[in-house]
Amino acid sequence: MKFINRYSAIALAVGMLSLNMTAQAESVSLNAAAAPQAVTEIAVLQQGQWDSFNKQRLDAMIAKAKQSPAHTYYAVFDFDNTTAFLDIEEAVMIYQLEHLLFAMTPQELKSVIFKDIPADNFSAEFNNKDGKPVNIEKVGADILESYQWLYDNYDGLKGDKPLSEIKKSPHYQNFITKMRYLYAAIGGTFDHAVSYPWVTYLFMNMTPEQVADITAKTIEWQKSEPVEGVVWVSPESLPGQAGIVEIDWHNGFRLVPEMQDLYQVLQKSGIDVYVISASNLEVIKSIVTQPPYSVPESQVFAMHLLRTKDNKLTSDLDPVYPQTQGKGKTETIRKFIQDKYAGKGPLLVAGDSEGDQNMMSDFPDTEVVLIINRLRSPDTIIGQLSKQAVKEHGQKDAKVLLQGRNDSTGVFVPSQLHTPLGAKEGRALK
Repeated sequence: MKFINRYSAIALAVGMLSLNMTAQAESVSLNAAAAPQAVTEIAVLQQGQWDSFNKQRLDAMIAKAKQSPAHTYYAVFDFDNTTAFLDIEEAVMIYQLEHLLFAMTPQELKSVIFKDIPADNFSAEFNNKDGKPVNIEKVGADILESYQWLYDNYDGLKGDKPLSEIKKSPHYQNFITKMRYLYAAIGGTFDHAVSYPWVTYLFMNMTPEQVADITAKTIEWQKSEPVEGVVWVSPESLPGQAGIVEIDWHNGFRLVPEMQDLYQVLQKSGIDVYVISASNLEVIKSIVTQPPYSVPESQVFAMHLLRTKDNKLTSDLDPVYPQTQGKGKTETIRKFIQDKYAGKGPLLVAGDSEGDQNMMSDFPDTEVVLIINRLRSPDTIIGQLSKQAVKEHGQKDAKVLLQGRNDSTGVFVPSQLHTPLGAKEGRALK
């Protein structure tokens, strides 16, 4: 399939989520090898739901950068909960689970779900409904028992029953609940270097085109879903070794129009845009290489799986690329980006979590750090940066900006306040 057809579904889904914001600019060349030219067009951000000072500071940063030749500067964005509301990898996982979109045998699934997971019990918050501890051996056995039944019976795998009939079996609910529970338990118990890559392995044996298709369908599905918390409970009829477990997750993934506009204005102003995400590379690439983002494929970095000779994804990370989370984001910039810009760090870094805090703080020449406020702990680097943003708010040369968001609606708010899901009022950083 040709490239333009491969991602056409993604482009349609992304465009429908753009909320009809007026484009600020025509497309510009992002070829860093092009002859340097000063950028003279006037491009400013739409007000949208930006905090007014944040917009003013970003506009000033862009105006200053435009005085230099195009491609002198670059900006780096996180994707999940920064470029978008919520986590696209997690949304894709839910869609994948609900539709049983897997290309693995039961034995291959076993190798994937146990991969690099310590045998220790999960944190106490992940104890089962009887209060007993759970670990990978217990929940893994339950998952594999149910997947074997699904594999033998579902006509999308090796069986002959339609999904509508499969969903009536307790094995279906047991499988999808305990898989989602396992993902949360790994992330809530072990190091990010274990948990972040794990979910990407679920694409094993799929082609990049298949992953892009699942992503497009996920976006299309999510755009009409409410922003809400969802609770899954495994069936009482299949307690298995792990017992009955419960897991909650957030529904309502959204693309953020203010960030779409920021990508466009930066590029129109001659500032190159890069995306460094801890999600799967094929997922992220299929979104941000299309309008309205239009980031060149070579400027997208994410969890990079090795491929087989027939172009199918494996469950092994490509060792050439750092893990694109935490210190690995800084390493990615230094290894693949910085030298293209005479050793300069990024002009702008945008993120929301501890996974972004290193690239936010490791480059002294970064002019602006944009943080999506999620009330991060003051014990973390991003928490300290957030406190700095509160202190600097309104100052002409503020380095750190804190942008508010309402997690009950999935949209920015014109202040620094964060409204958690279900809360009625915004909360200031303490």
